[in-house]
Amino acid sequence: MKIDKNTKILELLERNPQLLDVLIGVSPEFRKLKNPLLRKTIGRFATLEHAAQTSGVAYDDLHRKITEAMIHGPSGYPEAGTAPMSEEERAERIETLKGIVRGLHEGKAPEEQRLKFAEMLQEVSASEIAEMEQALIGEGISEEEIKNLCDVHVQVFAESFEGKEPETVPPGHPVDTFRRENVALGEVNDRIRGILGELGDPKDETVGKDLLADLKADIEQLAQIEHHYLRKENQLFPALEDHNISGPSKVMWAIHDDIRGLLKKVRSGLEQGDTDSVEINGIVLCTSVSDMIYKEENILFPMALETLTEEEWGRVYHGSDELGYSLVTPRTGWQPIEGPLAKAPPERTAGKEAPLWLSTGGMTPKQLDLILTSLPVDITFVDADDRVQYYSANEERIFPRSPGIIGREVQNCHPPDSVDIVQRILDAFRSGKKDAADFWIRMGEKFILIRYFAIRDKDGSYEGCLEVSQDVTGIRKLDGERRLLDW
Repeated sequence: MKIDKNTKILELLERNPQLLDVLIGVSPEFRKLKNPLLRKTIGRFATLEHAAQTSGVAYDDLHRKITEAMIHGPSGYPEAGTAPMSEEERAERIETLKGIVRGLHEGKAPEEQRLKFAEMLQEVSASEIAEMEQALIGEGISEEEIKNLCDVHVQVFAESFEGKEPETVPPGHPVDTFRRENVALGEVNDRIRGILGELGDPKDETVGKDLLADLKADIEQLAQIEHHYLRKENQLFPALEDHNISGPSKVMWAIHDDIRGLLKKVRSGLEQGDTDSVEINGIVLCTSVSDMIYKEENILFPMALETLTEEEWGRVYHGSDELGYSLVTPRTGWQPIEGPLAKAPPERTAGKEAPLWLSTGGMTPKQLDLILTSLPVDITFVDADDRVQYYSANEERIFPRSPGIIGREVQNCHPPDSVDIVQRILDAFRSGKKDAADFWIRMGEKFILIRYFAIRDKDGSYEGCLEVSQDVTGIRKLDGERRLLDW
């Protein structure tokens, strides 16, 4: 086991339990780790460097004492702790799991597969199940096929989940919020299931109307599950993909979309008073939601906790507020040690040109220029001193621009009879009286929309003005819907 600044305390002690006494001998602060609960929570996220800082011990001294104990201790490092599974052993187990699932896809009975591999299934981990699904997708089994048999997979592996206590995480940790949402959503889901059971045979018309009203209110609450799924899809799944875990995420995402579709059908049925449709789709919806909660609690979250570093959990945590939460407010108490990252993880940019980092991601200057010149609008930016700093050199600009205007006062870029209007807009933006100004004109057969926006920083300080011009002739003619791509 390699010991460095990023080594997690929990991993260190699980594999070398005799080191707990060594840590306590270094500093009394480490006595807290004798508490199994604290060891499981603090130890999972605290690195050796962080432990040294909080205990007031120099990291080099702590590292030296740990290393000496592992080499010269009573039992010696080779015998310390439980030997981790070798790569060969893990690969063999994954192959066995793949064989189980292949059998299911070939039509073998789940009970037969469970009995055949009973001993192994008692100890299979969530990460092994995820790795198995990933491997099967890589070998040609479609995500759709795995999704369709996902419930059967869980039925076979259910024995390995029974009796396992969920990994404890501190209040406010992303998994803590996900789990609390699942509790709240599960309660709403159970209420809906109960109403659907009564809906088919209400005692009288008034009772039936009350049931439908309650059902409609609960369905709207259940629809808050969208925030839960959006955070999984946009925050958690990308972090797992950095560890080459994408198959399970894609399968779950497909099920999310099924649930979204079912919610839409139930809502539509309620609006149209179609109780038969509401009852049929509602039962499937409730089952799908409860099944997804089970898979998250028993597979996704344990696997993610086993896989992601604290720094990666920080990336999951930061940005979640923008996507919202489902029926709960995140608790306080947990903060990633490293804090938010100002850039993407190295594995997403390895070997590429260093990007220009913006508030929500990064691009190379070349990519940024290509994006700005590919937009279906003309852009011109004037800074806080009223000087032109940028224009997008689109292939077909509405209003001509040339490099000669860069650095020029914008008032000098307009004919005298329109300078007064330009100045009024800039003055209103600078003073804070206005944030936008819109104009529209006709140019032959074209209908042009011209918009001006005040650009301000987070503190409200004026940074300049953005002009956006767009030919909206075709947009004004749009009608109806186009849901399928038709080139």
